[in-house]
Amino acid sequence: MIDANKKHVLIYGDAFVDYIAEDQSNSTFTTFLGGATVNVAAGISRLGASSAFITVTGDDETSQFVRNELRKEGVDLTFAKLENDKRVSGVYVHLTDDNDRIFHTYIDETPDIQVETTDLSIEAFQDASVLHICSGTMFHLTALQTTREAVRLANKFGVPLSLDANIRPLRWENEALCRETIMSFVENTNLLKLTEEELFFLTETDTLKDGILKLAPYRIPVILVTAGELGTFAVIDGSITHVGVEPIIAVDTTGAGDAFIAGILRQIQLKGKPKTRDEWIDYISFGNKLGALCATKSGALSAMPRLEEIDE
Repeated sequence: MIDANKKHVLIYGDAFVDYIAEDQSNSTFTTFLGGATVNVAAGISRLGASSAFITVTGDDETSQFVRNELRKEGVDLTFAKLENDKRVSGVYVHLTDDNDRIFHTYIDETPDIQVETTDLSIEAFQDASVLHICSGTMFHLTALQTTREAVRLANKFGVPLSLDANIRPLRWENEALCRETIMSFVENTNLLKLTEEELFFLTETDTLKDGILKLAPYRIPVILVTAGELGTFAVIDGSITHVGVEPIIAVDTTGAGDAFIAGILRQIQLKGKPKTRDEWIDYISFGNKLGALCATKSGALSAMPRLEEIDE
């Protein structure tokens, strides 16, 4: 049982700067605070729940911008690390003719400056309702070790694990290593979120049914397979349920998946773990609505919905 009285959703990941194309020509870019885990942390806070972010930043102007923006969003940085020489990573995001996003080029000047296992605070896990991670912390050896330690601490303190596959092939040495690494976390995962494409990649299948069957031996309590305008295919205790979403006119899908999972984690933080399938469907419907709202705006973090928008 998840304790809804815990102080925060705990998130571990990289702070990022997104350089997002202003149009489909992909010739001019606007700078945004970004990264999947940043978006989730801020998205949860925008929805009136508490989030704490474990990451590392430096003493340069970009790092200061990142910290200031996160604090403005209400994200707790008590457990974040400050290492003067660290330079925050960035990614150039191109837009397709269908307004979908492509992660085109990554910039990482200081890849070896990471959160170490010794930087993890016991208090962070004791006060957590859920730990959320994604594969962006797994391609680097030090970050991978820290991710494994974070999962171990979560298990020790009875904190459920939320895993967003969030696969970015350009960051990995090869596909096999990417697949093997991510799958090594699946058996400890309570909530797995991934796209259809990520499901096919991880399970080396080409249909939703076959992919879910391939994951069955891991006995993951809840699997959420997002499918864009089709909504979400939820696997709850082994049974598949389709949760639809109201149609929208998509402007930019960057961050829509982050808004989706932020909504579900927000519900868990404030209301606790669903006890029935219907309650899970309510949480997922809420997440679908957030993802759709995000896709109606340009940007990632800038497009994360606020609670008042949901009320409207």
